[in-house]
Amino acid sequence: MRLADLEDAELAARLAAEAGRLLLEVRAGSGLTGKGLGTAGDAAANRFLVDALREARPEDGLLSEEEQDNPARLAKRRVWIVDPVDGTREYAEGRTDWAVHVALAVDGVAALGAVALPGLDGGLVLRSDRPQPLGAMAYRPRFVVSRTRPPEEAEAVAAALGGELIAMGSAGAKAMAVVRGEAEAYLHAGGQYEWDNCAPVAVAAAHGLHCSRIDGSAFVYNNRDTYVPDLLICRSEWAAPVLAEVQRLAGQGAG
Repeated sequence: MRLADLEDAELAARLAAEAGRLLLEVRAGSGLTGKGLGTAGDAAANRFLVDALREARPEDGLLSEEEQDNPARLAKRRVWIVDPVDGTREYAEGRTDWAVHVALAVDGVAALGAVALPGLDGGLVLRSDRPQPLGAMAYRPRFVVSRTRPPEEAEAVAAALGGELIAMGSAGAKAMAVVRGEAEAYLHAGGQYEWDNCAPVAVAAAHGLHCSRIDGSAFVYNNRDTYVPDLLICRSEWAAPVLAEVQRLAGQGAG
């Protein structure tokens, strides 16, 4: 079947999976290491994704971390937002906590998405159109945070709520850890871009998780400025306590 004949959700999932396989091939066969490997992987996956999307959905807009931005996307209702390698450092180091993001934003909303976790045994693609039941929650909330730059806000909120921190690599891997029941919350205030969280938000929301900015407001995608200062993806049961604690801490800081 031609890519153009696939439904949007199936297209996103297939492209994310195939980009993941390509990245594994580059890592296994290029002979590169470190930054050189990360650059080569980014370039190969980006080329595959943007070429495939332009073939399959030529009328839609496109935003990729590794592609020069085309302002024409701002006039489009439908915009594909992709991150060819989310967690380039982890990918280059041979770790498993990196991801491929493929999402479709419609009228600024993360309408659907797929997040591939190719480094896991057998690979895994989590999809917004195939949500799975969430598992049981831990008694103490587990917060996934950056393994290199854990945000002070997450550390403070976790401490206030009696939680624990789990260090992990890419944004997609952290968000999917909540989807997969390995954590209860992903709180980040260190800044991201739309390609870092559009696909994870689409998948997480489809699984019934709370997804918002840390002031509780909704995400809006396909902006001229693609910077996203913060986010919260968590089990719905923890949304109110986490948001309240963020507000309390912000009030202390203002005082």
